[in-house]
Amino acid sequence: MPLPTALLAQAADQARGLAIDAVHACNSGHLGLPLGCAEIGAVLYGHALSHNPDDPRWLNRDRFILSAGHGSMFLYAWLHLSGYDLPMEQIKKFRNLHSKTPGHPEFGDTPGVEATTGPLGQGVGNAVGMAVAGQMARARFNTPEHPIFDYHIVCLAGDGCMQEGVGMESVEFAGHQKLGNLILIYDSNYVTLDAMADKTQSENTANRFKAIEWDVQTVDGQDMTAFLKAFNKAKKAKSGKPQLIIAHTIIGKGIAEVQGTSKAHGEGGAKFADEARARLGLPADQLFYVGTEVREYFKRHKQGLVRRAKKWQKLYSAWRAAHPDKAALLDSRKPASAEAARLLEKIPLFPPDAKLSGTRAAGRDVLQPIAGHLPLLISGSADLHGSTYNYINADKDFDPTNRSGRNIRFGIREHGMAAICNGVAYDGIFHASCATFLVFSDYCRGSIRIASLAKLPVVYIFTHDSIGVGEDGPTHQPVENVSALRLIPNLDVIRPGDLEETAGAFAAAFSRTDGPTLLALSRQAVPNLNDIPAQTRREGAILGGYIALKETAALERILLSTGSELQLALAAAKQLGSGTRVVSLPSFKRFDAQPAAYRESVLPASCRKRVAVEAGVKDLWDKYVGLDGAVVGLDSFGLSGPAPEVYKALGITTEAVVAAAKKL
Repeated sequence: MPLPTALLAQAADQARGLAIDAVHACNSGHLGLPLGCAEIGAVLYGHALSHNPDDPRWLNRDRFILSAGHGSMFLYAWLHLSGYDLPMEQIKKFRNLHSKTPGHPEFGDTPGVEATTGPLGQGVGNAVGMAVAGQMARARFNTPEHPIFDYHIVCLAGDGCMQEGVGMESVEFAGHQKLGNLILIYDSNYVTLDAMADKTQSENTANRFKAIEWDVQTVDGQDMTAFLKAFNKAKKAKSGKPQLIIAHTIIGKGIAEVQGTSKAHGEGGAKFADEARARLGLPADQLFYVGTEVREYFKRHKQGLVRRAKKWQKLYSAWRAAHPDKAALLDSRKPASAEAARLLEKIPLFPPDAKLSGTRAAGRDVLQPIAGHLPLLISGSADLHGSTYNYINADKDFDPTNRSGRNIRFGIREHGMAAICNGVAYDGIFHASCATFLVFSDYCRGSIRIASLAKLPVVYIFTHDSIGVGEDGPTHQPVENVSALRLIPNLDVIRPGDLEETAGAFAAAFSRTDGPTLLALSRQAVPNLNDIPAQTRREGAILGGYIALKETAALERILLSTGSELQLALAAAKQLGSGTRVVSLPSFKRFDAQPAAYRESVLPASCRKRVAVEAGVKDLWDKYVGLDGAVVGLDSFGLSGPAPEVYKALGITTEAVVAAAKKL
């Protein structure tokens, strides 16, 4: 079908008008990209993308990600015109409270939005993750007779996305992995927010991407025919390389007073709305205008998209009938297969005399049966599989020669790794997990925060969780990281104290469906706390907190701890006598979510003599120990030396816990 350029040019100008009117109405937002990329939007949504507005999560849709999320009115306008459940009243509520058109696109809030974007570069990483998932899906499920997955990932990014480290980490990974189902469109308009782009960048982008194994085309982004030719070439490419289209555009095109300058980036051009609308041929007396011809065209185009999706559905049904084993594998992505109790049943108890190098080693042993039960679980590491112990032993690496592999080598790219895992989770077929040292969670934090906001069930297996790292010293000893991560809303941080608590922690993490979980695991060995029944430890970790040692006389005091310091609390209790209770709190969020009666049974309000011990900063423990309690922890960075000596030098000892308790 030839490209109806005249009609799509009208659609592009009317999409510009929607952006101008929406930004002008709320006096807030970004006009530059929606106006500058309007022709690109017209080609993608009016002709080139394979998607289904009536079924936004259709499995074989092309995924479009707006990495430059500040240009959200671009996406909202085209979703509206395409026939998604985004009526004009929502366009008129742009950036208003509780609308489906928030300031930056948010996954789950707006039909057709594939990823929560805004922090620049995140969408690029998400797109790479979706491309990974797409390659895995083809390898796992397609057959010669039934190629049910052939979707592409299309990402629109700007200069900010290209400058941010997370974006560049991700595209390097994509080039090395030869993700040929990924198309990145670079809106190259020579402008950043503060100034012209040459004030902050001078690279040859085309040469850079060619050097990292991408195919590159450069086009006039306002020439719809040229852009479609480049897009079709990218979609049909046989090189196996990811595709970059550098589309030169005029930022803010349509508002003559600001276009082509940094003034077009924000909402400044909105004050010229009347003049701009007149130049665009939009009626002066009708805001939020969409013409009848444009409406009818997109209505017909939607009907064609729906027919194509129905045709695919017949292929999909035939595939299911011919390959029930593959269909069952695809269905296993659904939450029912990952309930915590079912996962625990798959994990053998540890021998009472087990001696492992930390809870990270326990995690290695626990991960294997979980991976066996969850065949769509994937695991990756930032060049640290030999230390994080999260390699799925029954499988091999994911790479260009083996797209079915479940282990991903991300290289030393922590932030890119986390953003890519978010993309895998957005895609919705595979269950993503990844690993690095806990201290490098700061490199991942931007992506972890977005995963929490977007309720993505990513699992972070972060090891070397405390001053127990020892000789590596303060640069690698995460004294504040656990507390900082606990502050992120909807992120569940679990720090297990021994091998069986680790089993419960993994079961909790991989059964969660409404957000991410971070497992903080030790490098140094911890004792297997056999005085506590194994099932109590396992179930206690899932609950977030439990009584690890119950007093045998009238309750006098409570010692609280988590992770590798739980052993210190238990040892201190033996010295303090029969009126001492020990409470293990591996997860603050899980414990706080339990019914009030359960929390009271574990931490009765009547007992105000409380001491907490953890080899990290103290502040967050105040909510549990109260004004009358005490915390044995750190107010400093760590030290370099053998772990036992570091603990002693920094005062994280059984003796310190005993002394603090006796002072109460």
